[in-house]
Formats: sequence, structure tokens, C-alpha cells
Amino acid sequence: MSATYSNVVETARTYYNSEDADNFYFHVWGGEDIHIGLYESTDSPIAEASRRTVERMAARVKGLGAESRVLDLGSGYGGAARYLAKTFGCNVTALNLSERENARNREMSQEQGVDHLTEVVEGSFESVPAPDASFDLVWSQDAILHSGERDQVIREAARVLRPGGALIFTDPMQTDDCPDGVLQPVYDRIHLDSLGSIGFYRAAAARHGLQEVDVIELTPNLIVHYARVRQELERVRSNLGGLVSDAYIDRMLAGLGHWVEAGEKGYLSWGILHFSKPSS
Repeated sequence: MSATYSNVVETARTYYNSEDADNFYFHVWGGEDIHIGLYESTDSPIAEASRRTVERMAARVKGLGAESRVLDLGSGYGGAARYLAKTFGCNVTALNLSERENARNREMSQEQGVDHLTEVVEGSFESVPAPDASFDLVWSQDAILHSGERDQVIREAARVLRPGGALIFTDPMQTDDCPDGVLQPVYDRIHLDSLGSIGFYRAAAARHGLQEVDVIELTPNLIVHYARVRQELERVRSNLGGLVSDAYIDRMLAGLGHWVEAGEKGYLSWGILHFSKPSS
């Protein structure tokens, strides 16, 4: 490891590199897409709902094709990168800090025949290893929350975007009027002291020269998703012996419950945030 990460990012890297987390996200959360899904019903399969989010986001981005260069910030197992490569023929750089996830990403991309269109790069989205104006699209799903420097992440996204390019992302967020203290159980679970909000990201985007295309709030899906993952984890728990420790499962069940409770009380928000970089 030659890269140096901030303490918050290093904490996230260590977590996602753990055998427990890797096996949980791969075998329970969905494998291809480890982010919040869009649910047609409360019992929809997690993987189908998660892929629906990718499709919904991609449909909002115009002009993607074989000449497009895409950067996926916090790409996880690379499901979105492969979808974009297969659907549009574009070249996708999957930037991610977990070596375990990156290894699975490379293996699946090779198996699915898109490794020539996807490049997996280890690194942090707080300091993107790419020149200015390198990408037509910066994409991210439920990853920016893990940064303690979210304004810097938006700055980096704006820096590497070409004029006319777009930033589109989702992120679990707190509401703009969230009372102090009520999200501490959520913060403790993810080793953070805050979450972003729609207002925060709007201000950060404007500060770094990006214009709002649209913001689509889809918060009910956050509540359904965490409840659905909790239900699935309970269902398959007996099959996870040797893959995920009982202590990890117990902590995860409690943590998922905190997310659901905070969402039901109106303290959390989630949705698709879409910005563009002016052409001139």
C-alpha cells in the first residue's frame, strides 16, 4: 500500500477489507450492486431493486456512448461500472479503496467480458488520481458519506469533469432540519460524526462551479431497503457460518435497525442528485 488516506477514509477501507464485511455485502446485500435500491414492493429482491437504481440514474444521463469516459467514485464490486460499459460501450474507471472489493470487481468484469472497458483503480475520492477535465460523467452510489471531507469530494468531482460533463450520485443523508443528537446511533455504526444533506450537497456543488440539473428525493426506498436487508440477513443467518461472524451479524442487525428507525422518524433522506459542469 503506497497510498495514504485520511483517518475517516482509512477506517472505511479497513472495514470494507474485512472478511466479515466483504462476505456480508457479497452474499447478502446483492454482490453486484451494494447500494440502496428502488422498490416496487416491500418484498422485492434486493439485487433487482439495487439494479433498478442504476438503471434509473443512467436513464437521466444523456449522450453516453463509446467515446464517453466515466468515473465511478466508491465503485464497490463494480456493478454500475459493468452496466454502463455493457449498455453504452463507454470506458469506466472504478475508483475504490477496498482491495477485496476491487479483486471481486476485476474477476466479475473479466467473467462478464467487459474488462477491456473497465479499469479498477485503488484510491480515495478525496484525492482522485486523474488529471483535470478527464471524464464526461462522475458517478457515485452511497459512498460519499464515508468521507469526512465531503466538500472535497465534490471539489474533486468538479475538477475531473470536462466542461459539459455531469455528476450524478446517491447518498444516505440526514435531513436539512435534522435535530442535533438524534442520529448518534447511526453515526456510531458507521464511525462518522455527521452525514451530508441535500442542502449541503447543493451548496457544495454551487461552490465548485456545478449547476443543478435536478434532485429527486426517494427517501421511502431507504427505509424499505434497510428493513429488507435486515430481513434477508435474519433469513440466511444460518447459512453464513464460516463466512460472517455472529458478532458482526449481531452488530449489523442492530445497525440496520437504527437506520430504519431514523428514517421512519423523518431524520434521514436519500435520492438522486444530478449536477452539470457548464460548457464555458
